[in-house]
Amino acid sequence: MEIPEIPNLIHYAIPFFIITVIIEVILTVKVKLEDYEFKDAATSITMGLGNVFIGVFTKGLIFGVFTFLYQYRVFTIPFVWWSWILLLFAEDFAYYWNHRIAHESRLFWASHVVHHSSTKYNLSTALRQTWSGSFYTFIFWAPLAIIGFHPLMILTQMSISLLYQYWIHTELINKCPKWFEAIFNTPSHHRVHHATNPQYLDRNHAGIFIIWDKLFGTFEPEDEKPVFGLVTNINTYNPIKVAFIEWYNMFTDVFKSKTSLGKKFLYFLKPPGWKHDGSGKLSTDLRKEWEENKKGAV
Repeated sequence: MEIPEIPNLIHYAIPFFIITVIIEVILTVKVKLEDYEFKDAATSITMGLGNVFIGVFTKGLIFGVFTFLYQYRVFTIPFVWWSWILLLFAEDFAYYWNHRIAHESRLFWASHVVHHSSTKYNLSTALRQTWSGSFYTFIFWAPLAIIGFHPLMILTQMSISLLYQYWIHTELINKCPKWFEAIFNTPSHHRVHHATNPQYLDRNHAGIFIIWDKLFGTFEPEDEKPVFGLVTNINTYNPIKVAFIEWYNMFTDVFKSKTSLGKKFLYFLKPPGWKHDGSGKLSTDLRKEWEENKKGAV
C-alpha cells in the first residue's frame, strides 16, 4: 500500500491561531465592549505550547503503539477518499467516548481538567491543552488501528478533529444555521460543555458531530447564559499548577483517605467529586438538585 506524506497540521495552523486570537481580542474590546483577560489567555497559550512540545515525543509513542496493533488488523483500509470519510466518523466516535470518560473517571479527568480550568471562554481557551493526557488517553483510538486504519491516517484525523474544535471556543458566534446546529458541534453546543451551570455539567462531549450526544443521551441545548470554569475553580495563572493540580489532589485523596485499598483505588475510577464515605457531590447530584428546584419553582 502506498503511504503518502502528510505534514503536521497542528504546526502549520499555529500562525492561524495567533492571527485569529488577535482578531478576537480586538472584537471583544471594540464590539462587545468587554475587558480581555490577558493573563488568562497567556496561561492558555503557554499550556498549548507545552502540549505541542510534549507532542513531539508522545506522537512517536502513540505511532509506535498504533503500528504494533496495526500488525493484527482485521482489514487493510487503503489511503483513498472513502477511507477518510469512514475515518471521519470512526475517529469522532472514539473522541466522543474518550471525552465522555474524561468527565466520568477521575484518572482521565486529571489531565482533561486543564482544558476546563479557565473561567473565560474564547479562542485562547481552545489552546489550553493537557501536558499529561497524551501519554495515556490515546488508548481510546487504538481500536481504529486494529480495525485497519493506518496509524498515520488516525493521527492525521485526530489533528483535523482538534483543528475543527478550535473555532467553536468563542462567545462572538451566537447560533449557526439550524441544520448545522442539528449535526455539528458549534460554539453554542460547546459553550454548554464548558459551563458550570448544573444542567450543563457533563453534557455535549462532541468533537465534530453533535449527533453522538443526541444518540447517547448527553445532549443539552444552550438556554440560560453559561458560567464558565470549574465547579470549584483553581484560581491560578501558574501553568505548572494548572497542569498538575488535579493529579496532586487525586493522589492526596488516595493516600490520605482512611479506607480499604479497594476503595482507595476507586478514587482513580469514579467521577470527580466522589468520596469513599459518601460525602462528595457528583455532577449528577448537582443536576438532580437543579431539576428538583426547578420543579419546586413551577
